[in-house]
Amino acid sequence: MTLENPDKPLSGQIALVTGASRGIGYATARTLGAAGAHVVAVARTVGGLEELDDEIKAAGGHATLVPLDVTDVDGLDRMGAAIYERWGKLDILVANAGVLGVITPLAHLDPKDWQSLLDVNLTANWRLLRSMDPLLRQANAGRCLFLSSSVGSRPRAYWGGYAITKAGLEMMARTYALETLKTNVKVAIVNPGATRTAMRAKAMPGEDPSALPTPHDQAEKILQIIQDPDLESGAFVELADRSADHKNT
Repeated sequence: MTLENPDKPLSGQIALVTGASRGIGYATARTLGAAGAHVVAVARTVGGLEELDDEIKAAGGHATLVPLDVTDVDGLDRMGAAIYERWGKLDILVANAGVLGVITPLAHLDPKDWQSLLDVNLTANWRLLRSMDPLLRQANAGRCLFLSSSVGSRPRAYWGGYAITKAGLEMMARTYALETLKTNVKVAIVNPGATRTAMRAKAMPGEDPSALPTPHDQAEKILQIIQDPDLESGAFVELADRSADHKNT
């Protein structure tokens, strides 16, 4: 990527972040905005988006707020059309929105909870990819990051619903990476690991959050991945252990 301004390395780039009203999505959107990207911030919570907008502006950046539930698939298509009409491209996609669901034995998982996990963690990301693919291909160096979890490849008892949807997400990302090998688009699957978020607190209520990295810590690493010219498309990147960077699993 050409660095027009060392202090704003993403100047002139358009970055879309889902789940941007809190946690890693919020911190990533703020970090990308501070680095010069125009951030398209997507989330259901308007208050969180407005707070994010204030922080991005304070850092000298710019954002477009999109209050949208990612399960509104027609809304995702409208957003893609709007991005095309305004900018004609998308440089960075960070597909962060996701839900943990209920931690319970698979046989006890309520069908409505199962469907919600599929809708948010898998189907919404496919619809997002379907809408943004033409825009990513128009960028000089498109970057498409999907946030996943270690349970997507290493099963854990009682986490089945979440794990199964993350496994599907990872296969989707790897397939897309192969389909875009001859383009300027590079794809990465990012596992943030244990991070000080509300989702982590729900999953591990007895854990000391002060011992965990913050969303801001992880956002800085995500920025490094986006800027890495040697990123191997289809890589599974574990933020808790950078020695695993750029290696397929």
